[in-house]
Parts: sequence; structure tokens; C-alpha cells
Amino acid sequence: MEFLPFLLSSALFAASIFVFFLSRKSRSKKLNLPPGPPGQAVVGNLFQVARSGKPFFQYVRELIPQYGPILTLRMGRRTMIVISGADLAYEALIEKGQIFATRPPENPTRTIFSSNKFTVNAAVYGPVWRSLRRNLVQNMLGAARVREFRAARAAAMEKLVERIAAEAEANGGSVWVLKNARFAVFCILLAMCFGVELDEETIEEVDLMMKNVLIVLDPRLDDFLPLLRPFFAKQRRRVMEVRRRQIETLVPLIERRRREIRDLGSNPPPPAAKIASFSYLDTLFDLKIDGRKSVPSDAELVTLCSEFLNGGTDTTGTAIEWAVARLIENPKIQTRLRDEIVAAVGERRVDEKDVERMPYLNAVVKELLRKHPPTYFALTHAVTEPAKLAGYDIPTDANVEFFLPGISDDPKIWPEPDRFDPDRFFSGREEADITGVSGVKMMPFGVGRRICPGLGLATVHVSLMLARMVQEFEWSAAAAAPVDLSEKLEFTVVMKNSLRAKVTRRSPPSVQ
Repeated sequence: MEFLPFLLSSALFAASIFVFFLSRKSRSKKLNLPPGPPGQAVVGNLFQVARSGKPFFQYVRELIPQYGPILTLRMGRRTMIVISGADLAYEALIEKGQIFATRPPENPTRTIFSSNKFTVNAAVYGPVWRSLRRNLVQNMLGAARVREFRAARAAAMEKLVERIAAEAEANGGSVWVLKNARFAVFCILLAMCFGVELDEETIEEVDLMMKNVLIVLDPRLDDFLPLLRPFFAKQRRRVMEVRRRQIETLVPLIERRRREIRDLGSNPPPPAAKIASFSYLDTLFDLKIDGRKSVPSDAELVTLCSEFLNGGTDTTGTAIEWAVARLIENPKIQTRLRDEIVAAVGERRVDEKDVERMPYLNAVVKELLRKHPPTYFALTHAVTEPAKLAGYDIPTDANVEFFLPGISDDPKIWPEPDRFDPDRFFSGREEADITGVSGVKMMPFGVGRRICPGLGLATVHVSLMLARMVQEFEWSAAAAAPVDLSEKLEFTVVMKNSLRAKVTRRSPPSVQ
């Protein structure tokens, strides 16, 4: 989370929100909130975060030693309670899971793109959320459904290998890792979402549109101080333009799928057809939502499809970039992983069924998720009723944030937490239930009732992509300098300097 520079004068600022401050002052004194850095009247800690010049996650990381595993930041009108302790996360999300299972009010920009919180991630805890999540989990993310899209994953893996090889040949062996990884997973998710094979030009058009959506979702100053919204009219117009473009881009794909379903009728397509017999969109057309009489509108279908695409693209692409960086940094890990692949499949191509019986690969992926979770903050929680945690008040209007590195880098939980060491899982000396049911030691997908429903699919994608990339290529640094593991926060936590790696083609595996 980054914050825009403050361009308005303090005089104008104070005048515009003085009444707002007075209305909140008496109420806030009654609460026993967790400790935190003292802030200024009205703006709270906003100026401190902005003046620090640090990414928000780094600012929070430096507060934890002083204020402990639960602290409060006042960000304008928002009260933000940050939790970074494993025991507190378990208490909140598992033991008191129903109370901590809802979402806070969204800023207007996010409300536009979530169709007024009509998504699995954004919906408040209630009937709409239950209907949307149940449909996604039962009709799309179950093991049988996931297996139906093996062909889409296999095709995307071949395209990934071809793109890496072509880029390396044109650039002296150097390739951009993140760009290729996210394109491959985006192809898979498009096929799963819309059930059709799209040409590369259309894929890139949709991908660019989705990137623009993420860009305009970045926090703005008026998200924290709503009385400043008149000064952000230009930004709001940009938001509406991106939303219009999102609808214009995806509705034709939705209509195309409607026509294909009518044409298919009850007959599945022939084996050679480039039309899937099933897609996520199919489950949404006539979806019955508890408490609603109407099925989702086209705008709501756009929103749900966008959530499906965005939820798995950048998270998986980012994980692959960090994985390749770690393999370059630790050649012995790369060699050991390659040896396991050869022992498991010989000369044929790795298939997703193979990765299930590769314990070292699974250990690498688990260590990757511990050290490099897709984001450093779980999706924001809120309480359904006033609650207590660690003896402190948690009000219903607070944003409850879970800072994941505070748990996965805790030396009281993990020996040598800064070291990237898959052996901690491979040898069996460490174990971690990423669902959190048996205890919280790492939570890359969140835990509890709002745990990411796509964690199984994401693990399949990361494992398969990493296995194919190591099977096909040897990865090394493109420059003489060591790999820079600095980080920055975009939609996910990415490498500050996007990874450019050098690849050497191995002997191609045989076709299965």
C-alpha cells in the first residue's frame, strides 16, 4: 500500500475536515484500542506514513518491535488494527472466526469494481457471500472440476516454454520471468473462466484491461479523508472510464459463451473443438443468490469474472518470479529439484499428476509461500459485532489487517526465518497447516472462513509451472551482480527490480 504525496495546503485541509474531527473525537475516547504511534488531529498517522518515504509494509514492520503483535494506526477516518502474531491470528480467525468474518465498508472506487460488494472476496459475511463462495467452491474449484481443465494447463505450459525459448533466442539467452509467468497463468484462467480458446491478441487486450483495473484500485488520499473527494474529480472520471472499458471488453466474451451454450445444447463438443464443455461463467448465468430474486446482471458477471482472473494471475506470476530468483540464488536447490524431476518422469514431460509425488518440489513451494506470500496483508477483515482481542476493543468500523511476515518470519516459530530452506519441510522437522485449522504458523492464503478458496488451484499452478520451467531450462543470473531480492508492493509483493534471468535450454523432454 503506497500513499500519494499531499498536495493540498494544511490550512485548506484543516478547514475542510474540522467538523468531521469533532464528530469523532468523543466516541474514539471511549474505546480501549491497541497501542500505536501517536498521530495528528484528524489525519492520524497519514502524514507520518507519507513522510517516511517507505512502503507501507516496511513502515508497519518497523512498528512491531515497539508496539507488539497488535497495534493501531489511524489513517484519516479509518481506524486500522494490525495483527502480526500467530496466536492472535488463530484466536481471531479460527476461534472467533464468525465474528471476524466480514469486510469493512469499501472506498467508492472499489465499490464500483465490485458491483457494490458482489464478489466472493468483497461481500459482507452473509447470504450473498455464502451463495457466491458455495458456487465457486462446489462448481469450479472442486478436484473433479479442476481436473477437467488439464488440457488448458498443458497447452499453457507448452506456450510458456515456446515464449521463453523464443525470447531467449532473440535476447542472448535473457528473459523476463514475471511477464512470461503471468501470461501463462492468465491463459489458463481465461480458458477456465470463459470456456473458449482465445487468440493471443485478445488475451493481451484483456490482460491490459485487467492491469488497468488494478492500477485504479490503488488507494488515494480521499479514500482516507472523504471530504477531500471534490479535489479528485479527474481521478474519479478515470475510474469510470476504466470500468466502462472493462465492461466493453468482457461482455462480448460473455455473450459469445451464451451463444455457444445454446449451440452446444446437451451435446458435448467433439474432441477437436476449441470449446470447453464447461466454464466458470456457465455457473453464473442462472445463479440463484440467497435473498435475491434476480440472476446476476451483465455488469455483475463482468465483476465476478474479473475477480476470478485477477485473483489467480498476479499472485501465481509473482510466486514464480520469486521462485526462480531463489533457484538462481541457490543453484544446489535448482539441481536437486531437477534431479527429482528426472527421477520421477525420466525423459517425458512433467504432468500435473507427477508433481503430487515430488516431495522436494512440494517443499520448495511451501517454503516459497512461507517466505514470499503473494501479499503481505491478508484481505482486510472486520468484525460483525464489537469484539475483544488481547484485551483490546475491536470496533465494527475498524479495518482489521493481518501482517503475514510477522508470522512467517517470527524466529519464535521458525528457526532461521530469513533463510530460504526447503529442507525445513522436506526433512519433516517443520510442518505448517496453511489452512490454519491445527494452528497458525503461516497463512499465505489467509485462514478461517474467509480463506482464499483458490489455494488448491494456485498450488497446482505454481508447482506445475515451476517443474516445467526447471525441466526445460537451466536458470542463472543475467548479470554479474547477485539477484536483488528487494521488494515492493503493487497488487502483490513483487521484486523491486523485475527479474531478468538467463536460460540455457536443456535436452527437450519427449512428448507423452
